[in-house]
Amino acid sequence: MVQYLDNNSGFAQWASMQNQKKPEKKFSFFKWALIFLLAWWVMGLWMKPQNTEIANTAPVTVEQSSETKQTVAKDEIDFEIQGLRISNIALKNHKKDATSNENVSLLNAENNFIEIGFVSTDTVVPNINTAWKNSEDLMSWNNGKQINFSRKVSVEGYTITITDTIQNNSATEINVAPYIQIVKSTNEKMSGVVETGGVVYANSKLDYTHWNTLNKKSVAYSTVRGSLGFAEQYWETIASIDSNDQTISLKKSGDLYFAQTNVAPIKVAPKTSIDVNTYLFTGPRMANLLNAAAGKIPGIAETMDYGWFWFFAQPMLWMINWLFALVGNYGVAIILMTLILRILIWPLTRKSYVSMMMMQKMQPELQRVQKLYANDKARLQMEMMKVYQTHKTSPMSGCLPMLIQIPIFFALYKALLISVPMRSAHFLWISDLAAMDPYFILPILMGATMWLQQYLQSPKIKSGTNDITASTQRVMKWMPILFTVMFAWMPAGLVLYWTMSNLFGILQMYIIKKTSK
Repeated sequence: MVQYLDNNSGFAQWASMQNQKKPEKKFSFFKWALIFLLAWWVMGLWMKPQNTEIANTAPVTVEQSSETKQTVAKDEIDFEIQGLRISNIALKNHKKDATSNENVSLLNAENNFIEIGFVSTDTVVPNINTAWKNSEDLMSWNNGKQINFSRKVSVEGYTITITDTIQNNSATEINVAPYIQIVKSTNEKMSGVVETGGVVYANSKLDYTHWNTLNKKSVAYSTVRGSLGFAEQYWETIASIDSNDQTISLKKSGDLYFAQTNVAPIKVAPKTSIDVNTYLFTGPRMANLLNAAAGKIPGIAETMDYGWFWFFAQPMLWMINWLFALVGNYGVAIILMTLILRILIWPLTRKSYVSMMMMQKMQPELQRVQKLYANDKARLQMEMMKVYQTHKTSPMSGCLPMLIQIPIFFALYKALLISVPMRSAHFLWISDLAAMDPYFILPILMGATMWLQQYLQSPKIKSGTNDITASTQRVMKWMPILFTVMFAWMPAGLVLYWTMSNLFGILQMYIIKKTSK
C-alpha cells in the first residue's frame, strides 16, 4: 500500500507547488468530500426501514415445556422438536473449529428455541405443554371443541418448513393469530466488522440492530410480509410467516434476546380449513444457501454482508471459491487470485513503475532546480513544471495502482471474515485462514517483502542530504515495521494475499527494469 509513496522523487515538491499555485482547488476538494460524506450518511438513515422504539416491557418468563422432545435427523441438520418449539440445531457439515469433531450447534443453550404457535380469543389453541399425537413428520391435536390442529415438518437443506393446518369442524367462525418467537442467549461473540445482532426485513428493506443496541432499547416494525431473526458472524437463524399484516419486534429481557412476530388474526369459517406456512433458515451465511432460501424467506439473501466494497468483495469471494474447487486448498486459491489480480492491473503497474524510474532519473535535475531557485518560489514552481513536462511524467502516476488496491484490500478483508469455509481452512502451518497467524510467520514475511520492495524502488540518496525527499524516505523506512505490527492480528488469508502481492510486485518491477533498458 505504501510502496508508491516512498520513492516518488519530487512528489512532495510537486504537490506543494500545485497547492500553492491553486489553493482554492484543494479547499474545494475537501469541501465537496465533506458534503459527499454527509449526504451518504443522511441517505443511509433515510433508506433504513422505519422502526419505532417501544418501551421496555415486563421481563418475559420463558417457561419450560413438559412435552417430550423428539429428534429429527436430516442430511444437513439435526434438531429437536418439543411441541411448538425447535431447538438444538446441529449443523452436520460444520465443526466448531479446525481441531474439533463436534458440530456447530445453534440455539443449544438453556431456554434457547424457536416457538411457532397461535393466539386466539375464540377457541383453545395448542400451547407449549400440549401433548401432540405424532406420526413420522406429522403432529396432530384436537382441542375438544371440534377444532383440529395438525403440523407437518419438512426440511430442505437448512430450511425448515412448518405447515400448520387448522380444521374448523364447528358451526361458528374462529379467529387465530399465528406468531413466531425466537429466544437466544447473550453469550455470542460481538463483531464490529461483520453485521451481527437482530435482523429484520420489513417494507422491502433490511435492518440490523446490533447486540449492544438491543441491550439499551427495543424496536418494532409493521410490515406486509417480512422476516426476522438473529445473525452471527458465520451463522444465522431467520424465520418468516407466509402471511400479511405483521408486527415484528426485537428486545432483550434478562439475559435473553427475543425476536417476535405477530400476524393479524386469520378467519376460519365453519366446516373449512386453512394452511399457514412458516419457514425457518438455520445455517451458515453462505450466498448460495441464502439465495436458495430467498424464495421462501423474504430478504434473507440480503443478509449476506459484503460491506461497503461489495462490488469487489462479492466477485473476489466467488473467485476464491472457484479457484478452491480447482486446487482444493484455500491458501493456494488466495495465491492464484493474487496473481490474477496482479495480471489484471499490470498495465497500470507498468505505467507506475516506468514513471517512478523516470522520477529517479530526474532527481539530479530537480535538485539542481531547487538549489538554483530556492529564493524564488514562483520561478521554482515554473521550472519544476517544465522538468515534469519535458519528461512527460507526474508523481501522481505512481498512486493509481495503490488507490485501486485499497478497496481490494478492504473487500478481501471482509470476504475472509464472512467466508464460512475459510474459518477452518488449512494452509501449511496455519489451521484457520480466517484467524491470525498464531506464530506470526506470515506478518514477518509480509514486512520483509515490503521492505525489499521499498528498498528496490527507493532512489539512492547521498548521506547528509537533508531535502524533503530524503526526509520522506527516512520516515518511510519505518513503514514495514508499522505494517508488520498492524497485520500481526489480521486474518492469515489477508496477510498471505499482501505478502504474495509484494512478491509479485517485486517480480513485475524486475521484469519492467529489464525490458526498459
